[in-house]
Amino acid sequence: MHKKALRTLLRERRALIDPESHGLSRPTGQGRRAPGLSQQQVDQLLNRAIHTYHRLEAGTYPNPPVDLLRDVAELFALNEQEWVSLCRYAREQDPPGPLRTSSGQEVPGVWQEAVDSIGHMAYVTDASWDLLACNQAFADLFPSGRPPSNTMRWMLLDEDGRRTLTDWETAWAPLVLPQLSSALASRRDDQVLRQIEKEVLVDPVAGPIYEAGGASIHPDGDERPIFHAQHGPGWVTMCAAQPLTAPGSRLIILVFHAGTRRAHTRTPMLRANWP
Repeated sequence: MHKKALRTLLRERRALIDPESHGLSRPTGQGRRAPGLSQQQVDQLLNRAIHTYHRLEAGTYPNPPVDLLRDVAELFALNEQEWVSLCRYAREQDPPGPLRTSSGQEVPGVWQEAVDSIGHMAYVTDASWDLLACNQAFADLFPSGRPPSNTMRWMLLDEDGRRTLTDWETAWAPLVLPQLSSALASRRDDQVLRQIEKEVLVDPVAGPIYEAGGASIHPDGDERPIFHAQHGPGWVTMCAAQPLTAPGSRLIILVFHAGTRRAHTRTPMLRANWP
């Protein structure tokens, strides 16, 4: 437990909550003058035993349950980054899932400007793989010049996708389908992903591959064959990252190489030079 960081985070966020916004009054007599909710008021609003929240903020509650942390996070209106920090400070582990089911469906608008500034193909999708932003280089990949509205559906079910993603049955589908099952494991109520899964299961080619299972769920650093609408056959090296405010969203950068992929072309890993 990281007591000092935990106490600082909780105190600062508790001070921002006006008791009157929850139908409570601020003490007016002698005594407490600190802004925001009192610790006892937090217990009251969370329907917890007295001193429960005090123990959490003081760092004397070892391994507090996730449901308590989630209740506190929702009361204090923490964002997803703060939710991760709260779990790390209090339990020394990442949270089991996002704080809100709506998390991962939007990213700050500056991401469009960010992908426009990237020379390689680049795009951002939300947690449902719906396209949020892309650059012209990515649009040029497609014969129509128009990117798909959902990249997961395009990769798995669209005939144009299967032609663009060279060697689809062996180089793409077995690596993409586990990403779908992994996403659904943490976002069971995502209707977009559920619908894609239904379509995959009845697809005569994708269905058996999906049901066979697979362990590969992360594309970062992968190299895969592709047919570019303007540049012809080649392969892409994939770079994957996540906007921190949107769990499940992703930034994908595709570094395209024309021609036949040469053996042993993978770029070495980057490491700091320690003495």
